[in-house]
Amino acid sequence: MKHIISVLVENRFGAFNRVATMFSGKGFNIQSISIGETEAPDISRMTIVTSGDDKIIEQVVKQLNRLIDTIKVVDFTGSTNVVRELALITVYYQKGSRAEIIDVCNIFRGNIVDVNNKTMTLEITGPPDKIDAAVNVLLPFGIKEMARSGTVALKRGEQTKEVKKESTYSQL
Repeated sequence: MKHIISVLVENRFGAFNRVATMFSGKGFNIQSISIGETEAPDISRMTIVTSGDDKIIEQVVKQLNRLIDTIKVVDFTGSTNVVRELALITVYYQKGSRAEIIDVCNIFRGNIVDVNNKTMTLEITGPPDKIDAAVNVLLPFGIKEMARSGTVALKRGEQTKEVKKESTYSQL
């Protein structure tokens, strides 16, 4: 089963590396990882997508809480949350297919962010399933290259399973 785990860490050198090393050292697979500053510049939020049964994920959460830079760990699985991803997709086009690609972009509420005489680059944001669907529709045109941001997520309301580590950031 796929799980989305949010980890607040102190924004210090080595914090990301410790999390990645913990996953690889324990044999856990990371399907997607995204990290960036939060509203507090000294704290970063890591959004990790991984898979496993509840027992394995419980072990992952415990291991994450043991890391020195960890402030708070939240497993979004089974809760109501907002999940988004960004994809930049460069697609080949010819005169006859240009309008069709623009229509596909509009259907997925994307933006065309670059055009030249052979390719156009689309920016599409939304849940990972939406990105997957857009990629599948664009495949027949010929995808030159693609970059996906990885999943980012925030909880909706107070319905998440939360495991909190005592720290100076307990107000978060």
